[in-house]
Amino acid sequence: MQTASARHILVNTEEACLELKKRIEAGEAFADIAREHSRCPSGRRGGDLGKFRKGQMVPEFDEVVFSGDLNVVHGPVRTQFGFHLLEITERSE
Repeated sequence: MQTASARHILVNTEEACLELKKRIEAGEAFADIAREHSRCPSGRRGGDLGKFRKGQMVPEFDEVVFSGDLNVVHGPVRTQFGFHLLEITERSE
């Protein structure tokens, strides 16, 4: 079964998501921005979601995590919870 490890930042608007993505791409640490801005409890851990199986997350999230490139910032990804930036740190088949 496919598994992955990822971290994310959850915010309310696409505009906020895009601004945070620019800051990360300019060199700010993903984990620091997650701790400061993410609405998800995982923000306290720098956005770390740990390891999970395909199908445990909402479909929009799974689609990116199980097909996107590793160690790059993906997003904004819109889900029922808001807008996410995602970084896939590990994936196995």
